[in-house]
Amino acid sequence: MTVDLPLPATHEGRRRAVILDRDGTLIDFVRDAELGVVTPAFHPKHVRFLPGVLDGLRVLRDAGFGLAVATNQPQAAKGELPVEAILATNEALAVRLETEGVPVLAIETCLHHPTGGEQGDAALVVACGCRKPAPGMLTALAERFDLDLGTSFYVGDTPTDLRAARAAGMRAGLVMQLGRCELCPGREDPFRGEAPDVMGPTLLDVARAILSA
Repeated sequence: MTVDLPLPATHEGRRRAVILDRDGTLIDFVRDAELGVVTPAFHPKHVRFLPGVLDGLRVLRDAGFGLAVATNQPQAAKGELPVEAILATNEALAVRLETEGVPVLAIETCLHHPTGGEQGDAALVVACGCRKPAPGMLTALAERFDLDLGTSFYVGDTPTDLRAARAAGMRAGLVMQLGRCELCPGREDPFRGEAPDVMGPTLLDVARAILSA
């Protein structure tokens, strides 16, 4: 689902936006206590917003930022899920956001993985330029919606998201509560040597920091 919004232009005529990661930033992970696993959402019923997300998005909307999503979803390439399940979950997320009054311009999705997995879709096994930390999804959104990357933010929850923002020439935000980590590639050094421009334990905190940045 794509919703085009009339957004304020920057001094160069382009628009400011906040592009967001999906899992761990907007929606919660799926926890299976019986199997002892934590996975990204893979069904429309799994779309559960994290605390502060809707309020944070409303703050950004009211400040004139366009909103979009950019997410790595390699499960089909790895043989874990069909593409249809990934796209259905994204569609459910877009519908929920529109219902809540914070529609997104688009949900840009990288389905690729460089090595794939057993029973994976071979057509998706590729070293691409869109899988984060590469900037391809972010620059594609900028071109499609005439976004000013230099004054826009990419907000995620991992060092990979931080590196993607830098690679695209964007400002970086992290939703991260130091000291609490379940799926945590950055537990020992959360910034991997480079701090984000803004950070907070919820998206609402990050949104407020963006307005003050």
